[in-house]
Amino acid sequence: MSKPDFSNLKAVFINCTLKKSPRVSHTQGLMDRSIDIMKKEGVSVDTIRFIDHNVASGVYPDMTEYGWQTDEWPTLFKRIFEADICVIGTPIWLGEKSSEATKLIERFYAMSGQQNDKGQYLFYGKVGGAIITGNEDGVKHCAMSMLYALQHIGYSIPPQADCGWIGEVGPGPSYLDKEADAKNNDFTNRNTTFMTYNLMHLAKLLKENNGYPAYGNSRKDWDDGTRWNFENPEYR
Repeated sequence: MSKPDFSNLKAVFINCTLKKSPRVSHTQGLMDRSIDIMKKEGVSVDTIRFIDHNVASGVYPDMTEYGWQTDEWPTLFKRIFEADICVIGTPIWLGEKSSEATKLIERFYAMSGQQNDKGQYLFYGKVGGAIITGNEDGVKHCAMSMLYALQHIGYSIPPQADCGWIGEVGPGPSYLDKEADAKNNDFTNRNTTFMTYNLMHLAKLLKENNGYPAYGNSRKDWDDGTRWNFENPEYR
């Protein structure tokens, strides 16, 4: 099989750690494994540590229009939307994704009513994934929550679209700590690799085919009265 060319793809990795830079983020440590693969495959990669930015809470595109003094989301969103692939990273706290991850998803939701040039919702044709680290149970739960949110607003989710690492439950070594030996965990390394390549494969397929056809899924056409093969039984 010939080696795919991923060099026309762009990816953004958004770390939703609760630690401001330059504090060490174990979530970033695992994200860097995926980032390294993508860069070696020629993908252009942007990274954002969400907590470093003054992003307002809310579900509107620009919260300065709703009483907030500042909101960096409109600027950040331009960087995020340029990417074909979006990977959200989060630590686990109390079995859940971080508050920063929740805020990020709420701000994504603020954009979900907008449309692309086909009249589809804005994120059609883009691909999403999730990376999770922690010292307590919750990797699959957090991935389920984040991947559901991404697909709900229009992102496409490939097979094996999440990866994670958890250490011993309770206080103990985290991903980057030497005693954890997490970088040699075959299960995590395999899942991280498979996730990364599946994200690139799906993004390449969608980009080369100009996203999804607009037949049957265009909000613009629906609002104009098109119903394709939908029929309301009340009108039979």
